[in-house]
Amino acid sequence: MIFNSIRWRLQAWHGLILLGVLTGFGLTAYHVARDNQLRRIDQELQQHLWMTIRMPPPPAEERRPENSPTRDRYESRPPGERFDGPRAPANSKGDSVSPSGEPGPAPGERRRDHPGPHNDPEKFREHLCDSIQRVSLTEAGQTNSYYFVLWQREGALLAASTNTPPGLARPERTGPGSAREPGGPKEDRHSGAQGGPDNFVGLRNRGVFREAFAFAPFGDCLLVGRSMAPDLAAMRRLALWLVAAGMAISVVGLAGGWWLASRAIRPVEDISATALKIAGGDLSQRINAADAESELGRLAAVLNSTFARLEAAFSHQSRFTSDASHELRTPVSVILSQVQTVLSKERSGAEYREALEACQRAAFRMKRLTESLLELARLDAGQQPMKREPFDLARVARDCVELVRPLAADRGLDIQCELSPTECIGDAERIGQVATNLLTNAIHFNRARGTVRISTLAENGSALLSVADTGAGIPTEDREHIFERFYRVEKSRSRIQGRTGLGLAITKAIVDAHSGTIEVSSQPGNGSTFVVKLPAR
Repeated sequence: MIFNSIRWRLQAWHGLILLGVLTGFGLTAYHVARDNQLRRIDQELQQHLWMTIRMPPPPAEERRPENSPTRDRYESRPPGERFDGPRAPANSKGDSVSPSGEPGPAPGERRRDHPGPHNDPEKFREHLCDSIQRVSLTEAGQTNSYYFVLWQREGALLAASTNTPPGLARPERTGPGSAREPGGPKEDRHSGAQGGPDNFVGLRNRGVFREAFAFAPFGDCLLVGRSMAPDLAAMRRLALWLVAAGMAISVVGLAGGWWLASRAIRPVEDISATALKIAGGDLSQRINAADAESELGRLAAVLNSTFARLEAAFSHQSRFTSDASHELRTPVSVILSQVQTVLSKERSGAEYREALEACQRAAFRMKRLTESLLELARLDAGQQPMKREPFDLARVARDCVELVRPLAADRGLDIQCELSPTECIGDAERIGQVATNLLTNAIHFNRARGTVRISTLAENGSALLSVADTGAGIPTEDREHIFERFYRVEKSRSRIQGRTGLGLAITKAIVDAHSGTIEVSSQPGNGSTFVVKLPAR
């Protein structure tokens, strides 16, 4: 199935996350815009409502010019303030006074006996009816006009705008201290209304109409409303735009996510394809890591290194098998040849003895070879026990020099020692084997009457063992292969001398087992120098 693919899983998760983010953003944006639009409509309705109730137009003779900056068409009050009739002028002491100059009530007190229209129910209703008729003329012909309706306390309709929609019912008082009748239209309190029931403003939805209503001090109810059809249409257009934008962003996001997922998975596919080719036997294949600094690039580099080591291991194994077969075939061929020769006819005792000695030499060679191979196998598998004890590297080297000195004397070589006391950690016997192998190589590949120099010293927390000769040196092309098994610089000479070509391979394996290093430096005609670095105490 496609969902078994990492690419499809990434694409599915990316699509779900993108869909969730776009849906959340779109719903949030739509609801915020809708709430802001509804709040603006409510503020406009309440403004028209309070302007109609509290702000009668001043007499014509008292109106200021149209271009006067201080001209007020109405005496405005905030929606949360109680209506107490028109404000009375104040005298020099700050006390309210009547138009005749007599002291009036303190601010906020009702003046029921004031002869103004706001204290006379009939005149107040007449003022409201005139205001409704005047606003109807003003709002006539507008696309989003407001309509005003006035009901008497008993429920009779007193006045209504010409654009009032049919089927309009008088709202019930739902302010503080009043109970809402069940089943009535949806109403809610204005969040800024405070005080008693006389200044309570209610808001309600009636189909596509939004209405605000308030009850005057005499119990009359004034309602102002307008149609929200244009606003709802605008909100639908906004919703369609949000959906269209969300779909476009989703398409672009999914396409981009597919491209990113494919780009991210491509190195994995390359790794899989390369691994399949290598499993088929083509060990030369490597992963093409374009971005080496990324996580997959670093993984590709590690796998390439692993494949290179695997190829080298197979190559070594193949060469080792071939070399081991060749080395073992020679003594076996010698033994078979000697046996067939002496069995072909009757021989003298001396001839039998000579044949048996040849077989013995071939058998000893096979024994040395098999022992060396066994030792290498144990070292490679980590089965050869290595002691971790402190010892003096100089003392071990001195013992090895004494061991090989007769061999050097036979060839007329001089062994020079510079052995400084050097403490070392490891297996003294195995390190002695390393020193012996290096000294033996230096003797066998030295020139006649040459010199072998061996030295030990401590340097930077390490113990150094150096063996140098004055032989012909090692060619540059052979230098990197001398630690390989069965590799010989002078192949014919080594076989004649009975050497197996495993001495330096065993030496390196022992040094590696001690967490040390071995290096060689050589110049053709000037001899070679081997340096072994081991952990000091």
